[in-house]
Amino acid sequence: MKILRAAIFHTPWNPFIHADALVAHDDGALAIEHGKIADCGDFSAVQKAHPDATVRDLRGGYILPGFIDTHVHFPQIRILGGLGYGLLDWLEQLTLPEEARLADLSYASSIASEFTAALASHGTTTALVFGSHFAGATAALFTAAEQRGLRVFSGLVMADRLLLPELHQIPDAAYRDAKTLMARFGSGRYVVTPRFAFSASEAMLEVCQTLMNEDTGLRFTTHINENGKEIEEVARLFPWAADYLGVYERFGLIGARAVLAHNVHPNGNELERLAVAGASIAHCPCSNAALGSGIFPMRRHIEANVRFALGTDVGGGTGFGMLKESLHSYLMQRVAAQPITLSPARMLYLATRAGAEALGIHDETGDFEKGKAADLVYLRPPEDSVLAGVLRRLEDSDRIVAALFTLAGEESIGEVRVKDHAVIDRRS
Repeated sequence: MKILRAAIFHTPWNPFIHADALVAHDDGALAIEHGKIADCGDFSAVQKAHPDATVRDLRGGYILPGFIDTHVHFPQIRILGGLGYGLLDWLEQLTLPEEARLADLSYASSIASEFTAALASHGTTTALVFGSHFAGATAALFTAAEQRGLRVFSGLVMADRLLLPELHQIPDAAYRDAKTLMARFGSGRYVVTPRFAFSASEAMLEVCQTLMNEDTGLRFTTHINENGKEIEEVARLFPWAADYLGVYERFGLIGARAVLAHNVHPNGNELERLAVAGASIAHCPCSNAALGSGIFPMRRHIEANVRFALGTDVGGGTGFGMLKESLHSYLMQRVAAQPITLSPARMLYLATRAGAEALGIHDETGDFEKGKAADLVYLRPPEDSVLAGVLRRLEDSDRIVAALFTLAGEESIGEVRVKDHAVIDRRS
């Protein structure tokens, strides 16, 4: 057993419900054994309980749970920075041509390596990832994640219309490719992933339904209600559906294992049905702003009891940093039509435990409760940085967490561990 000694912050409870959800230990200890949390608390108490443990002194830094990204696109890393577009123009002019390049397995493998390295270097230990339209490229992602030691959930992206022809699949072939990927990498991490209703015919959505019915443990992810023009087009393509959500409901795809990206423009009835189904939303503030999609109606989701977590939405978003994503959520909610203030506890929760809840793995990761995986990020800003100067004069836990989310970036991440396996260690 070993003990990591540093300031520790985590949110074992939902701070949108519980006022005292932020657990802070100024001189904290995280006891780890066999890749799992054995204890977490004040250093003196933990050391007394485990006197034979080896102590690593990391004081001067801050330990947080590993970040969990619930919506990010593996093929889009090299189109980051494509500003000035709306969603559909951005897809047509930047995204789809790049995604078509992943038909080349050598290129796809290099992208998979870059992508998983970027996740790790920004402190993301778990991610729900949109794979590729090509089975070989999606396999390259799973392989790269395994080699890196990251917890990645993903699947073949399925579409058969209104994209570039080279990205279209025949529904039966998409089914076979999905089953092959599940057989190779296991169904526990596989996610049924139609790109969105815009590009998926009824025949393709029936394939998704078949896959979900054949294995009730599979997860489901797609997009919903992101952009006004997209919503109008989906209504035209599916005239029988009462709304966007109704398309997916028709095929039995909405339940507790569904994570839907964006939901910027839901109607009230959709929110009610999402809550009843237990589905979750991946809230992507940077992408919603960059593509001009709108401001996520967080207060309406809270009032309707709809779960949500954070996603970076690379490459519609502006990078892999979950610290930045949480900060942008704070900023946008301050100026929303129905504003809400995100406390430091809420910002931390959205970047960590909320994602675990959305993915149904909150018994495995997301905070530092005993028995969970030792997934963590160690933050220690450079001594000459503005953040270091700010932190030196702070003692209040809320202020410290707020400063980390406001000013910390990749340069402040010293170590990242998944099940206590180091995926990033910049301290040496």
